Amino acid sequence: MHQKPHFQLYIDGAWTEGARGQVMHSQNPATGQDWSSFACAAPEDVDRAVSAARRSLDDPAWRDMTQTARGKLLFKLAELIEENAGHLGQLETTDSGKLLAETASQTAYVGDYYRYYAGLADKIEGAVLPIDKPDMHVFTKREPIGVVVAIVPWNAQMFLTATKLGPAIAAGCSVVLKASEIAPAPMLEFARLIDEAGFPPGVVSVITGDAENCAIPLTRHPDVDRIAFTGGPETARHVVRNSAENFAVTTLELGGKSPIIVFEDANLDGAANGLIAGNFGASGQSCVAGSRGLIHRPILEALVDKIEEKMKGVAIGDPLETATHIGPLCTAAQVERIQATLAKATEQGARIRFGGKPLNRPGNFLAPTLVECASPETETLKVEMFGPVMSLLPFDTEEEAIALANDSQFGLGSGVFTEKVARAHRVSSRLKSGICWINTYRAVSPIAPFGGYNQSGYGREAGIEAIHDYTRTKTVWLNTSEQPMSNPFVMR
Repeated sequence: MHQKPHFQLYIDGAWTEGARGQVMHSQNPATGQDWSSFACAAPEDVDRAVSAARRSLDDPAWRDMTQTARGKLLFKLAELIEENAGHLGQLETTDSGKLLAETASQTAYVGDYYRYYAGLADKIEGAVLPIDKPDMHVFTKREPIGVVVAIVPWNAQMFLTATKLGPAIAAGCSVVLKASEIAPAPMLEFARLIDEAGFPPGVVSVITGDAENCAIPLTRHPDVDRIAFTGGPETARHVVRNSAENFAVTTLELGGKSPIIVFEDANLDGAANGLIAGNFGASGQSCVAGSRGLIHRPILEALVDKIEEKMKGVAIGDPLETATHIGPLCTAAQVERIQATLAKATEQGARIRFGGKPLNRPGNFLAPTLVECASPETETLKVEMFGPVMSLLPFDTEEEAIALANDSQFGLGSGVFTEKVARAHRVSSRLKSGICWINTYRAVSPIAPFGGYNQSGYGREAGIEAIHDYTRTKTVWLNTSEQPMSNPFVMR
């Protein structure tokens, strides 16, 4: 009988079971069957990981490593990630249900994020200040912020880890990476690459576990200096409350309910592809899903026809098969929640143009769904679906489209499809979102900052600025006078 794989925690340079022996099992979303098990951290393990991270900051092996040498470690990690992208992708697909075509390619591309921050590692600079006092040489330097807790969800693990681990390591921090207890296998396997790359023990630990035994003691730990969190708004509220215990600097990358505005002059093929990418790509399990399609009324029917035609050739099935376009959802609970939301939307007068039901096969499969909404208050326009559900609502004027787009508690992504350059600039400048894609959707790069407004969180990941979030500024005053310091009771 084939033995199911078991994944251990990686703490202080060693693999280990949890201190209290807790083990959880992971289901394959494509079959609904348990396929692996993994160790779960207890509070004692959390303390070991954070203590090791704190110790490593004073260990000459890490403390005295040059910025250039830190960059070389990140370059090495990038190479290992690319070499193992297929293996990590298979694990992620089996564990979360995301398409192998996406998990493997995205993992390979993640190597560029580590290279980007590797290149920035020895470009973290201070400044000499033109101070307004004589006989003073004053300069600033950027120092590592300290122990970083990086918390990532299951839906884009390698990508969302890179946007935290890359700048943290480049800045000289130590990191405790907390993987979601839903589908943690690729993160626990990723620890082997961290070990192989040659990071000193304690610089990076990888753990997972439930809220009570792992997440809460981790985010409350007194030795944590920074928390970088990606996840849902409700969990984020707990993280912020916990950070009041240690005053850790906190950045939040949360959910979204992103609008995609399609004007009547848009290229219909491009707009249809953008809506499909924004709603059915990754089976809709994306924080930037463009799940509020706002369509200029004169082209609504033509655009729906175009989407329906394109969806006829879409293959739904085994996410490990290269021909598959849409795989299962990660959990059965998602399918149930989406069905309940669709039921409420139809009660409100929404019309389901296609899909709307689970597929009659093993696993957590939901048919891609298009909902034509009767009003802006339709439930599918309000709730983050996290599944393959596209909701369309017509508008009549540009002002109305902007108002509808901004009528949300979220503000992560947005999209605009128009052939008029002036309109593209005009509308994008008024959208309250951290990202705006024009005539495209769901594109990312290590060079481009990523983050949102409002309840989509605060702070930015990727880009040059993000590396400064993992540093503290120290100001140094040097008295250059030959005379000793004068009157101690007068502020200089």
